Amino acid sequence: VKVVMNNAESGMLGGIHGPVSRIIDVDKEYAVAIETALGNKIQNIVVDDEAVAKKAIKFLKEKNSGRATFLPVSTIKGRVFDEKREENAYGYVGIASELVNTKPEYREIVNSLLGRIIVVEDIDAAVKIAKKYDNKYNVVSLDGQVVNSGGSLTGGSLVKNAGVLSRANDIEKLKSKVETMLEKNAVLEEQYDLAKGDLAKTEADILNAKSELTTANEDKIRTLGELKRIED
Repeated sequence: VKVVMNNAESGMLGGIHGPVSRIIDVDKEYAVAIETALGNKIQNIVVDDEAVAKKAIKFLKEKNSGRATFLPVSTIKGRVFDEKREENAYGYVGIASELVNTKPEYREIVNSLLGRIIVVEDIDAAVKIAKKYDNKYNVVSLDGQVVNSGGSLTGGSLVKNAGVLSRANDIEKLKSKVETMLEKNAVLEEQYDLAKGDLAKTEADILNAKSELTTANEDKIRTLGELKRIED
């Protein structure tokens, strides 16, 4: 993925949109479930069409840089869960593809990857809902446990790619926070410059006042001297 993206960004390969992780946005509460549902597919590379995919594959082969799976926007069509939904069942959350935000141009790709995967709250709900559908679909819990189609269970600690989407969300939030802080900093710098101007003016006023005070003291001394002379 890095080899392809580096060369795409350098201009050697055109028509490449990036890995799946870059084209989707997921609320933090669903991130682990979606990452688990995607598995290694989270690094599949989205491209314009089959011609771009073939060019990228040829490039990887020539450079002996490994393998990658490419998803042409122009050809992929996704199937979405079309059975009666167990929305009132214990722990049911939703269909994975519908918990993901993406641009319209990528919706078919998201549907193809996640359109027939059910997300639930926990492993108990996963087992119950999987049985209701005769174990025909993958069911993933919010903490990343899976009842696979066919009835097998996969679980334990987080999967290898866990954290990719969460970090992406965190990065976006941090970027937003940085932008806000930069805006505040610009305002503060402007206020600081104004304050510096006011300080310089105040310091000038103080110098003028001191000068006037010195002059006044000198006038006082002269006046007292004149008064003493008159009294004498």
